[in-house]
Amino acid sequence: MLLQPRRHGRKYYNVLPTSVSPPSGYGKLLSRYIFEKAEREPSQPLGPFRAAAAALAAPVPTAALRVTWLGHSTVLLEIDGRRFLTDPVWAERASPSQLVGPKRFFAPPLALADVPPLDGIILSHDHYDHLDAAAIRVLAQRGERFFCALGVGAHLRRWGVPAANITEATWWDEIELAPDFKLIATPARHFSGRGLLNRDSTLWASWVLRGPQHKVFFGGDSGPFDDAFQQIGAAYGPFDLVMLEIGASDPEWADIHLGPDNALAAHQLLGGGPLLPLHWGTFNLAFHAWRQPVQRLLEAAAPTVPLLLPAPGQRVEVAAGPMNSQWWQ
Repeated sequence: MLLQPRRHGRKYYNVLPTSVSPPSGYGKLLSRYIFEKAEREPSQPLGPFRAAAAALAAPVPTAALRVTWLGHSTVLLEIDGRRFLTDPVWAERASPSQLVGPKRFFAPPLALADVPPLDGIILSHDHYDHLDAAAIRVLAQRGERFFCALGVGAHLRRWGVPAANITEATWWDEIELAPDFKLIATPARHFSGRGLLNRDSTLWASWVLRGPQHKVFFGGDSGPFDDAFQQIGAAYGPFDLVMLEIGASDPEWADIHLGPDNALAAHQLLGGGPLLPLHWGTFNLAFHAWRQPVQRLLEAAAPTVPLLLPAPGQRVEVAAGPMNSQWWQ
């Protein structure tokens, strides 16, 4: 039986028992924050990185599979003649306030005004490092279509997105954009909320993009969830591109983020394929050194795992095979 989200009253719950609060307590976290000495932020400025705006605005070939990582979980994806944007965040800080909170390590490599016309904006959940209200307001004025998990549409409507441009989905819903192109909301293991009073009031999801020639998996945020990854791989895999988070992980919140090792395990359950790591190298959201996720990924990945490690803003032809820009060195 396919996994389904759990809901009681106004709150969603994970299928598996899932701890969001640190088992060791917040006092222990404060001590680690003060005394641990990992290089959580770059000691030198990064970039500037520049995406090729004019090239990205050209029509997408019907056989294309290209990806441009813009930082964290924001990706411009070109697939089978269509163009999508995932979890758009252009904000300086991943925070309710632009005065405090985790600050970007580098400026967005593509100006928001230069984002080309889109076939859809895909949202995994409503956390600040994945859903940027200011960016949504700008994109709403362009008439873009948004695809999100249940409940997230209320945020979008409040920020000016017309209801007609919002499609909300629960896990396994298939959204037909054309007879040969579908978006499918799929399971994830995480949580949601943008404040103290709305924790888990909206659903979280991963997504499958299934075109006439290519299939792509966008994992959003998720902790280890073997049954889900197996079901997704069996139903829609193998994939021509897998995008999974590798950063912001820690044993204190191991249920809600994969980290490099669990991302590789999920990648195998999904059926393998080229792997583009997301959710790292952009914000200080954990105790690990900022380079640690990609360094560990390179150590742990088998030679048979085709890794895509572009610099921010670097456009990648997925069919060209593995690549490693080493931009973080």
